[in-house]
Amino acid sequence: MAYKSKIVLILTLFLFFNPLFSYSDSRIEIYNLRYHTHPSFTRIVVDIGKLREYNSSKLPSPDRVYVDIYQAKLNPILHGKTFLINNNYISQIRIAQKSFSTVRVVADLDFKKIKRYQVWHLFDPYRIVIDIYPETQALKTPDVKVPRTPDPGKSGYSMARQLGLGIHRIVIDPGHGGNDPGCIGHKRIQEKDIVLDVALRLKKLLNSKNDLEVILTRESDIFIPLEDRTVIANQKQADIYVSIHANSHPNNKRSGVETFFLNFSINPSVIRIAARENATSTKNISEMKEILEKIIKHSKSMESKELAEKIQKNIVKTLSMRYKKVIDLGVKGGPFWVLVGSKMPSVLIEISHLSNLNEESRLKTSGYRQLIAQGIYEGLIEYIKSLGKA
Repeated sequence: MAYKSKIVLILTLFLFFNPLFSYSDSRIEIYNLRYHTHPSFTRIVVDIGKLREYNSSKLPSPDRVYVDIYQAKLNPILHGKTFLINNNYISQIRIAQKSFSTVRVVADLDFKKIKRYQVWHLFDPYRIVIDIYPETQALKTPDVKVPRTPDPGKSGYSMARQLGLGIHRIVIDPGHGGNDPGCIGHKRIQEKDIVLDVALRLKKLLNSKNDLEVILTRESDIFIPLEDRTVIANQKQADIYVSIHANSHPNNKRSGVETFFLNFSINPSVIRIAARENATSTKNISEMKEILEKIIKHSKSMESKELAEKIQKNIVKTLSMRYKKVIDLGVKGGPFWVLVGSKMPSVLIEISHLSNLNEESRLKTSGYRQLIAQGIYEGLIEYIKSLGKA
């Protein structure tokens, strides 16, 4: 009997720890932490999306306030993240997976300079808020810039230009990732790796502009559902959203760069590309009406088209300085799910064709990828300047 009991125990442990027989993970995934220092306090927000129990407290030596969120897990993009804070009472914010089911958010601060703090929550969507109030208000005198009149777009002055709105935060989305490789070239190059490298190069270029904050939807080889990518951009309150992809076509002689904004299309080539890029969506036909309404109501289409045109022009221009026969496939509207639901000007860039042997060979080189990043950067800066904000 003892021998049989051991066998049962071994089988039980095998089934429990074997991923093929794993239990359903009930933890909610946390994608996003944001913060802002106001003149009189600093607010930290953890976007959760679903109701979760949490507990907060403070600890001395070193001084810190923390919040533990239960039945939660961190997206790998946030693991061990540290955010440096530019004020005299908070030094940094940290977020980490404290245990299997607990995520901890920590604000490192100086209690001698803190008047009080409070932790509370909001619904729809569910989020936890940490407000920290200093003893004295350290106000900085802002640099005064002479405003410049924005340029009209091809369709005239959009609402963003009429209201004098500018750009502070850009979200870059490297397409695919994890178990979704995207296109695969003849030499087995995967789209997910190429676009991540371009995105990281683009982030480095944009970080040279002190007044821009740059966020990537993923900084490593992880899978993020299509539907969640614009959710990240919306939660981050991004001013621009750029999704980067590499193209593929049944005709391996087809090459070139093209840029899309959210719209309907009857172009067979656009329909084919949209169907491929939308393949991993989890949405059902029953949701088609809601999706179509989102496309129809997309209020940023004029600005998205302007942004797409400037990025497309600058990528082609930059690549043509070093490479011959760079094909400009132009700017088109298309029903790309990764752009649906965005609350800011949004574009999808197909940087080159992995199905074309010549462009695949170019994409393998760091020099070509750097030029693509440079072209996107130049397009973004030109667009920002057209708003009269740079």
